[in-house]
This record gives sequence, C-alpha cells and structure tokens, in this order.
Amino acid sequence: MFVEPAILLAAMGITLLEMSEASAVALALHGDSRSNIPFFAVALGVIVILLPVAFVGNFIAIFPLFYVRITSATLMLYFGQRLMKSAKRSMKFQRIGFPPEKHVETGKSVVSTAFSVGLVEAFEAAIVLVALFPENYGSTLIGLVTGIVVVIGAAYILRGQIRKIKQADMKIAVSALLLSFSLFWYIESVRTISDLLLLPFFAGFCMLVYFYSARNLPPVSSTRSP
Repeated sequence: MFVEPAILLAAMGITLLEMSEASAVALALHGDSRSNIPFFAVALGVIVILLPVAFVGNFIAIFPLFYVRITSATLMLYFGQRLMKSAKRSMKFQRIGFPPEKHVETGKSVVSTAFSVGLVEAFEAAIVLVALFPENYGSTLIGLVTGIVVVIGAAYILRGQIRKIKQADMKIAVSALLLSFSLFWYIESVRTISDLLLLPFFAGFCMLVYFYSARNLPPVSSTRSP
C-alpha cells in the first residue's frame, strides 16, 4: 500500500472540519450540563456512521473505475458547493459578529441532542470519505483516523477555547480541495492527466471560494473587534 498525500489531506481535512464542529457542541453541552455524557453521546453518533463507512469503503473498489470516479466527482462537487456556502456564512459571522452557532438546543435532552450532532457531522464527513475510499483506501483511512485523533487531542487541550476557533479559513481550504478533486476526477474519467494539476486547481479554487465568501461583506477594518 502506498500513501497518496493529497487523498490523506482531503480525508483529514473533512474529518477535522466536521469533527471539530461536533466537539465544539459537545463542549458547549458539557459546560451547560456539567456532565461528560455529551462527549460519549457525540462519540456514539460518530461511530454509528463512520465505522460502517470505513468498513464498506474497502469494497467500493470492486466497481468499475469510470463510474466510481464520476460518482466521486459529483459528490465532491455537491459537497464542495455546500461547504463554499457555509464558508461564506462563517466569514459573515467573523466580519459582522453574528453568533456562529450551528446547533441550537430546542427542548430535546442533552443526550439526544449530542447524539444527533454526532450523527449529522459524521454523515457530512462520510459523503466525502465515501468518494475518497476508492481512490486510495489506506490513505483515506489514515486521514480519517488522524483527523479524529487531532480533534480529540485539541478538544482536551483547548477545552473551553475550542469554540472560539474561527472556521471560515478552514472551510475555504477544504471546499477548494473538494472542488479541485471534483474537476480532476471528471477529467480523469475520460483521459489520464498528471496529479500535479491538482496544485493549480487548488490555488484557483482557493481564490474563487475566498472571493465568493468575502463578496458584499464589509471590510475587516470597519467591523467591531472580536
């Protein structure tokens, strides 16, 4: 098995993004309830989704490569666009100070809320991971595990500070990475091209997503400091 750095980074990036959001919610619920139960509930929700995905991912490679790449590219395009819109909302929150709360308690118990958050965030990560597994199962799995370990470590070290981490820049980078893979695999499904083209693709999409996210927002200097 050989490791593909681009696949590993893509898997780690989407895992870091989604699991950091889940851990932020778990920390918030922990602060309200003064209990460790939210951590276990979020972890259970993540395991319910990601464990079967990791197991099934090893068998996706039996399908014809052409159809796998077309499907993967389409999933990447869809999720990359969704993440691009999410990056715009996050940048808006950073610029004008709206509360960046993604999950709001609506009368459900702490346990069910935490479990639901784990499910949702893991499912969003799984959409991308399923597309990455056929390209290189080992690299995707390493990226997934590494991302989870980093988030657990960061959550433990930062604790109350993790909710203050700005995610707009990370979302821009991950969105650009997904869109780059989408374009690359659409082309690869009809002709072989060099992996080095991922670099200019990524740079171009980074600029595109950044300008889209910052469009019509007030400049940083005119907003209140955090």
